[in-house]
Amino acid sequence: MQPSPAEPHELIAAIDLGSNSFHIVRARNFHGEIRILERLGEKIQLAAGLDDSRLLSEEAIQRGLDCLRRFAQLIAGMPRGAVRVVGTNALREARNRAEFIQRAEAVLGHAVEVISGREEARLIYLGVSHSMPDVPGRRLVTDIGGGSTEFIIGQRFETLQRESLQMGCVSFTKRFFADGKITAAQYARAYTAARLELMNIDQGLREMGWHQALGASGTIRAVALAIQAAGRGTGEITPDGIEWLKRKLLKQGDINLLNIDGVKPDRRAILPGGLAILEALFKALELQEMHLSEGALREGVLYDMIGRHSHEDVRERTLKGLAERYHVDQRHAERVEKRALKSLAQVAEAWALTDENHAELLRWAARLHGVGLDIAHYQYHKHGAYLIEHSDLPGFSRRDQQALALLVRGHRRNIPLERLQELGPEGEPLLRLTLLLRFAILFHHIRHKSIPDVQLSAGERSLDVQFPDGWLEENPLTQADFELEAQWLERVGYRLSVR
Repeated sequence: MQPSPAEPHELIAAIDLGSNSFHIVRARNFHGEIRILERLGEKIQLAAGLDDSRLLSEEAIQRGLDCLRRFAQLIAGMPRGAVRVVGTNALREARNRAEFIQRAEAVLGHAVEVISGREEARLIYLGVSHSMPDVPGRRLVTDIGGGSTEFIIGQRFETLQRESLQMGCVSFTKRFFADGKITAAQYARAYTAARLELMNIDQGLREMGWHQALGASGTIRAVALAIQAAGRGTGEITPDGIEWLKRKLLKQGDINLLNIDGVKPDRRAILPGGLAILEALFKALELQEMHLSEGALREGVLYDMIGRHSHEDVRERTLKGLAERYHVDQRHAERVEKRALKSLAQVAEAWALTDENHAELLRWAARLHGVGLDIAHYQYHKHGAYLIEHSDLPGFSRRDQQALALLVRGHRRNIPLERLQELGPEGEPLLRLTLLLRFAILFHHIRHKSIPDVQLSAGERSLDVQFPDGWLEENPLTQADFELEAQWLERVGYRLSVR
């Protein structure tokens, strides 16, 4: 049985570590709606700090940390669960992201999640849909970020199709306008590169169709404001408006000399790359008009936080869908989940597993530990781990998805100790959760047997299990299972005592 979610916090905050800008928004949760109290954003251009080896420079890291020190003042004293920090494409790409994340978490006092492109798309759509009138019909939502561009088709508050492409205003400006010049040839190369990227998704998007096209975030906002400031409409983006702005950029010819009404100075330097992407998607998707949305990723993160406390947690739908797709034995999974959570309650203090996230991970792993059986019985724990790690799981951060995959990978036979140790301080709690999951599964190995109550106690590197007197002698198969399990645990430095 799933425990009831904790009461939502009244004051909540979202921090978006984007490839171009870092943003923070604080809001009050008022009966399931958010009332924005404060917004703050700074141009960091994290993506510009990625070298050819996909390593973030120390200079870029410091720019980000300096910004987060200022953000930290706005969330000082806010409890865990009231603040959510998400990283996007630049951190997805950076090979040394773990170093940045560790330093960022030390500054903020809150966990940093690096989300996948499709999860970013889902959250963007959630923010957009909550900021627009609830009208019938499908919406196409586009967000051109610093390092990636997201495309979503949805209806009301649900996404129907989500895509993320590796192209953004910072990365394209760095790639095609590195010398600061804006020539027709350079712009044509950027436009062509964007069209080539779009060839992977444009047909699928057009086949699904939409009734309204919306744009979100910095590049699209800058283009819309520039076109409006020139008196070419009331804020909508059109092919004629894009063509006018392109001619203006080419005429001025130099990024350092750009002067365009409606575009902030710190946005002008990355406008050429963003405009080339926008023109390419207008042509590829045959758009005639796009309107600007006030909501985007940050607002989506806030609404997602509220949803998790009001029985609308998208992760629950994700787990249910994955279990159904791969024909997981739901009744058995529920028994394992119940036993795993009961076991956790007995050892949580001794093993420092008191965080809400520990119970969540254990619950998720119990539900999905048999997902690989639909592929093959042989090494099904490895099949299951692969499916979980590489599937599109809406609502899950990359870190949670990888942790969940490791739990499923380690639920039988060899425990992946080296991979757990690579996680640093997070490795030991995950190892202990793995042992609890293994215990719960082993306990229900013989599924038809009546299961007694047992007592668990834990030491620093030990787990003691006490059965009712005489029960193990009457159930020799279970006794043999636990004797073998003790050998597996010994390999990872834990002692299992059963009596």
